[in-house]
Amino acid sequence: MNELEQRWNELGEFIREQRNRGELSLRKLSELSGISNPYLSQIERGLRRPSAEILQNIARALEISSETLYVRAGILDEPPADGDLVGHIRRDVHLTEDQKRALISIYESFRAESPAPARG
Repeated sequence: MNELEQRWNELGEFIREQRNRGELSLRKLSELSGISNPYLSQIERGLRRPSAEILQNIARALEISSETLYVRAGILDEPPADGDLVGHIRRDVHLTEDQKRALISIYESFRAESPAPARG
């Protein structure tokens, strides 16, 4: 199996895992995402290469970020580990200002409690 086939298999496994965590049947995810049951099954088995639009529909139905699926599918590069989480929270259009302040406050309190990582 080549690297690309491996990536599609892993993407399908991840989607199946998320579906199971959400306690959704394949039929229910199909219904929520607007994707046919057979096509969704083929995606989960790594037999199909879904478009960005299909991945977005799946992500919406699973209530996860589209970016997560895009990275796993190789459409987007993995974000850097030291990314600007506070900036991402502030730019999120789905959160109210109060929700953003609360998330940032919690995140910053956790960061303050955690020891700084060793630099090498």
